[in-house]
Amino acid sequence: MNTFTKLILTAICIVLMVTGKTFAQGLTPFEGEKTSWHGFDRYDYLMDTETFAITPFKATPEERTGMDDKNTPKGKIRCIVIVPKAPAAGNPATWRGYYWDHESQSEVELLKRGFHVVYCNIDPGKQWEAWYDFFTKHGLTKKPAFSGMSRGGINEYAWATTHPDKVSCLYADNPAIRPESFAALNLLVKNDIPVFSLVGTEDFLLPTNTLPIEDIYLRLGGRMTMMIKEGTAHHPHSIKDATFIADWVEQNIKPTVSDPLFADTAAYVKTYYYSLENKYQFLKIENTYATVRGPMFTPTYDVYMAKSASRYGIKGLTIIAPNKPAAGNPWVFRADRVLGRDATVEQALLAKGYYIVIPPITAQSGPVRKDWDKIYATLTAKGFSKKPVMEGTGAYAGEAYEWSIYNPDKVSCIYVDNAAMRSLMEKKAPVDTLAPLAAAHIPTLHVSGANDPWLATDTRVAEQKYKALGGSMTVITIPGEGHFPRVPRDPAPIVAFIVKNTKQ
Repeated sequence: MNTFTKLILTAICIVLMVTGKTFAQGLTPFEGEKTSWHGFDRYDYLMDTETFAITPFKATPEERTGMDDKNTPKGKIRCIVIVPKAPAAGNPATWRGYYWDHESQSEVELLKRGFHVVYCNIDPGKQWEAWYDFFTKHGLTKKPAFSGMSRGGINEYAWATTHPDKVSCLYADNPAIRPESFAALNLLVKNDIPVFSLVGTEDFLLPTNTLPIEDIYLRLGGRMTMMIKEGTAHHPHSIKDATFIADWVEQNIKPTVSDPLFADTAAYVKTYYYSLENKYQFLKIENTYATVRGPMFTPTYDVYMAKSASRYGIKGLTIIAPNKPAAGNPWVFRADRVLGRDATVEQALLAKGYYIVIPPITAQSGPVRKDWDKIYATLTAKGFSKKPVMEGTGAYAGEAYEWSIYNPDKVSCIYVDNAAMRSLMEKKAPVDTLAPLAAAHIPTLHVSGANDPWLATDTRVAEQKYKALGGSMTVITIPGEGHFPRVPRDPAPIVAFIVKNTKQ
């Protein structure tokens, strides 16, 4: 190293020491005399409740890792920052909603991963805003993660619904929530704020707080992971091995980034789709099991819904994107407007790289063929396969058939479930106009309950006519079932049929 280089490095070090800046992370060191908290540096502060002025304060040895309000002067509130030994990139932080140092194992684990821990011993209000300004000016993230236990849940939901641009994710532990926050949960989904709820099966707040929150999140297309501890009540909070909690926070502190096949994503509202399959996970230290479900336990897919100006809340075109599109960008043109959380066939197709495309119904007369034509033209121009799979259930099966009959060169195969072979697109029933599909050698698959009243009058009639025209139709009947399936479909034979007929 030459003399000039040494001088430059020395000058940089002097500047950093004088300005108090940590160059690598953009951090300003926290002022005051530090103490220790679970092996990490702790800085305590007092905030004036009226002026919001924040000044250093030293915790007494008697407080150990906790905080004693008896040591707080009148007109002041306590604030705390815990500093990791090596800050992670972006200077992430987790903000405790209330009850300092109670079941703090997740904060300790996050500190080991480079997170700061911040705390303000008051409910949300102007003081929280002042505290947020204080630690973000020191270089911490402007979108901290939050942890809230019980009353802390009230606080994290209150802050997040009034400051959704200042939150990355919420860990809610047997949380409570105020009505005004519950009414504003849509803002959390709109700002893509995921939630992880850790609750006990016998928590008194579970049926009135957590489950209704999950229901709203599901209805709005948000991401909510659940872990329900078997045989536990409101206490104890957390789990002894906090690895999962820290993993979840670490995975969700950054916004989801995707690069969909269609580039004009500004024209769409992004939400998420995932199965609600329950799984059972053993918690070794607690010696109990937990029911788990949601994005951390099942594949989760991006949903893009075209923005709609309808005053009636009519949804626009919906595209569910696979995490890894298959070669040729195959897609399912699904006539039905709703995709249930138990849609095993579509979930299996998404896992194989198929897009699921759901057209809207915007006309009083029902589905309109020219609208579907426009969707097809738009998507194929963006690189989607020119021969989608047509799919429909019940009367939507007839709509899928009808569009296919007018566009036999644009269809790879047809899969329908408990089909009612009628359509609002045309006066003639599809069962009477199958010739174009047979001529184009379009394979079809019907799945039907053996007791479905439409089986004999529609599927069997269509099967007879289609085969007479030289077409290929496979019919699978489910013994003991009627029109409404009692259990989700076995996706294996259906997916095998679709994959076979969509190979490039």
